[in-house]
Amino acid sequence: MGIPLNYKPSENEPYMNKAQLDYFREKLLKWREDLQKESVETLHHMQEESLNEPDVNDRASSETDRSLELRTRDRERKLIFKINEALERIEEGTYGFCEETGVPIGIARLEARPIATLCLEAQELHERMEKTHREE
Repeated sequence: MGIPLNYKPSENEPYMNKAQLDYFREKLLKWREDLQKESVETLHHMQEESLNEPDVNDRASSETDRSLELRTRDRERKLIFKINEALERIEEGTYGFCEETGVPIGIARLEARPIATLCLEAQELHERMEKTHREE
């Protein structure tokens, strides 16, 4: 895409201009690619691993490791889905804006969590509501 080398979005430029959108698109694509590579490597590793461990303790340890890897891969699969949704928002022109309030999410928040869909205030409200409902 057309982003300059070492470009970093800043608050001193128009929000979600072409350079910022290109920057976050590249960041999301790279993140997705890395997750997909890890997934393939895990699959190969799990296929090579033998579950015919003669020792009961070794077999139990292998099963625990396998279960943990599968949970991790499931989280990563869900993350890839969210990355794809963020890429769709870039194409639609809604990326970087809170899905509840419509206000800018902010460069710093998107740098930390490029898949964010809520501004900080809306996210905090959601978390307070979740906590309240859990305690009931």
